[in-house]
Amino acid sequence: MTTYRDAGVDIEAGDEAVDRIKPLVRATFTPGVLADIGAFGGFFELDLVNFRHPVLVSSVDGVGTKLKVAFRTHRHDTVGQDLVNHCVNDIAVCGAIPLYFLDYFATGKLEPSVAEDIISGFAKACKENGCALIGGETAEMPGIYAAGEYDLAGTVVGIVEKERILDGSRVERGDVLVGLPSTGLHTNGYSLARKVLFEHFEVSDTPEALGGTSVGEVLLAVHRSYLAAIQALAADDLAHAFVHVTGGGIPGNTVRVMPEGLTFSVDYSAWERPAIFDLIQEKGGVPEDDMRRTFNLGIGLIALVAPDNLETVLERWRGSGEAPIILGHVIEK
Repeated sequence: MTTYRDAGVDIEAGDEAVDRIKPLVRATFTPGVLADIGAFGGFFELDLVNFRHPVLVSSVDGVGTKLKVAFRTHRHDTVGQDLVNHCVNDIAVCGAIPLYFLDYFATGKLEPSVAEDIISGFAKACKENGCALIGGETAEMPGIYAAGEYDLAGTVVGIVEKERILDGSRVERGDVLVGLPSTGLHTNGYSLARKVLFEHFEVSDTPEALGGTSVGEVLLAVHRSYLAAIQALAADDLAHAFVHVTGGGIPGNTVRVMPEGLTFSVDYSAWERPAIFDLIQEKGGVPEDDMRRTFNLGIGLIALVAPDNLETVLERWRGSGEAPIILGHVIEK
């Protein structure tokens, strides 16, 4: 006799994982959620009272090889936050606010405690962003993933008034690029970072360059959400566009909001890079162009602002505890 458990799938572990995560998920529910965890689909009722022409905005993403750092450190409560915040930022720069999030968690052998840690990260970030975690999939697939490893993906759905969509079409020559700091590598560039750093350090090592913080801690720093910072400007139409600095760095992402005939200049000496980037470049002999096109280099969000609004933007962000940096300008090609 051969059972499903003999084939590598533990139904009891799956049931235990669901029992562990139910209270975490329910804690994220907003008034729009209509179905409890366990239904075949997630139901969300739209409140359109404040919208004339509502547009739904969605984004799907993963965490990339940052997961390899989680495996090495045996810490799993941060990568879920990374995924939610990354997805939220991608729709927030379009002017949208998030409504709900769905996750996909796949592993070779389901460990309920690991699943609980990951989902706790989803739930924490969802609550912080005001969106509901309304559903997901937990897949146990022996033979696909190595022991102790898993993969994550997530989808966020948000809403924006059609006339307030930010897509770069309003960007003009002379607009100022104003950046906000990142909290580290966020979720991009980890294949290069791991290749370089793990040839020289263990995750528990504390290089002098990192000020006594371990390599693992720095690499697992949570990808922050910029939703509040974006909405602080978008609510009063103070920015022509926003850029979420992800894979491709500042050049590869800022070009995505440039209208025909325009480009941008960036002064890379305008801010001090976090030490982790200098450590990667030094230990790996990484060319500067590769650094700029692989990493955010310490800037996670850019607002493109008309000169007349610049002081208002700086004051508003500083007033909310942000540290804005003037990075450059929009220019003609």
